[in-house]
Amino acid sequence: MDQFVITGGTPLRGAVTPSGNKNAALPLLAACLLTDEPVILRNIPRIRDVLAMRELIENLGATVEELEPNAWRITTKQVRASDLDPDLCRRIRASILIAGPVLARAGRLLLPPPGGDVIGRRRLDTHILALRKLGTVITYDRAFDLSTDGLKGADILMDEASVTATENAVMAAVLAQGETKLRNAASEPHVQELCQFLNLLGGDIQGIGSNTLIINGVQKLHGGEFTIGPDLLEVVSYIGAAVVTRGNIRIHNAGVKYLEMIQQVFQRLGVHWQTQGDDLLVPADQSLEITPDLDGALPEIKTNVWPAFPTDLTSIAITVATQTSGSVLFHDWMFSGRMYFTDKLVGMGARIILCDPYRCLIQGPTQLYGEKLESPDIRAGMALLLAALAAKGESKVRNVIQIERGYEKVDEKLRALGAEITRTSE
Repeated sequence: MDQFVITGGTPLRGAVTPSGNKNAALPLLAACLLTDEPVILRNIPRIRDVLAMRELIENLGATVEELEPNAWRITTKQVRASDLDPDLCRRIRASILIAGPVLARAGRLLLPPPGGDVIGRRRLDTHILALRKLGTVITYDRAFDLSTDGLKGADILMDEASVTATENAVMAAVLAQGETKLRNAASEPHVQELCQFLNLLGGDIQGIGSNTLIINGVQKLHGGEFTIGPDLLEVVSYIGAAVVTRGNIRIHNAGVKYLEMIQQVFQRLGVHWQTQGDDLLVPADQSLEITPDLDGALPEIKTNVWPAFPTDLTSIAITVATQTSGSVLFHDWMFSGRMYFTDKLVGMGARIILCDPYRCLIQGPTQLYGEKLESPDIRAGMALLLAALAAKGESKVRNVIQIERGYEKVDEKLRALGAEITRTSE
């Protein structure tokens, strides 16, 4: 098993280009099952979760040709019934995304429970409710047995604005008979990309970017070519890396049009950046002072569904907050395990009070010191990597396989920015 060895304290300098959006690539690969014609996807991130999804769709009949490392041609002449490997499905949460496409093409699927990050309970009920509304019979006995004699459009009010449940419902509805109205739908950038991709292939989806999607089912989708946008979570991770090391970096193709709310939150932490076209510049002269709420009240940074501050950036923002002057409360009501990595930061010298599974109070700034660390999940792992870059002395981050599920060539990109980071085998 590999680990990263980091000597902290070096300001980052230079330029970096983020990889394609992992959270877009996963549903887009699943959506390739919806057509029997070739689809070319470009800017695919070569990360563990994406490679696991590739293996899943290949098991179901897809043929994947690599035109270049980050561009694949996917052809699925026929979706075949297959006993999916439970261990493969447990590797990624996104294995649930094959349900909608396979039901639309083949009408039957036996799906082992999906896996993914251990950050608390992650409901599947919204998927089941939406697929049942579209005409799917679903039973569960250690695996999901899903079948349909033909998907039909429906008026669906989602019981929560789940990203993956929205994507599953859209992919099932795009080939269903009649109109589907999907209300309380998620509208994250990667959901928008999926809808744009399906329209490129001949789908009829209206209301993209809103929380109400109208999907008029079509009989068939054709092939096409699509370029995946930048990974916003990676963009903000490199912003955080520059800030905690007092560095100065440029991020090319940063997808700045989607960063407005994230920028507002980081401004409350005393972090600012400039934009030049679609490039983003993080200067070294950050104030790093917490802005209190009106009347000097303790500020609260709370996650919510898009376009609010995303839960996946909580860990990164917490690490940045350890280097800011003042106190701030973080509240992530979505996942009961998101905050549990903070004990590692405390061990490095941070002043953090874990109030309950959903909230923590941070008082900064504090000098962090090198430590032996374990990466618990993708985002917490990257947050600990940022802490190691800011720390005095040497840190070792174990279980880097978790970080690499979501970040492509992270050590190479950081080294190119001047970080002292090496990969070694334990």
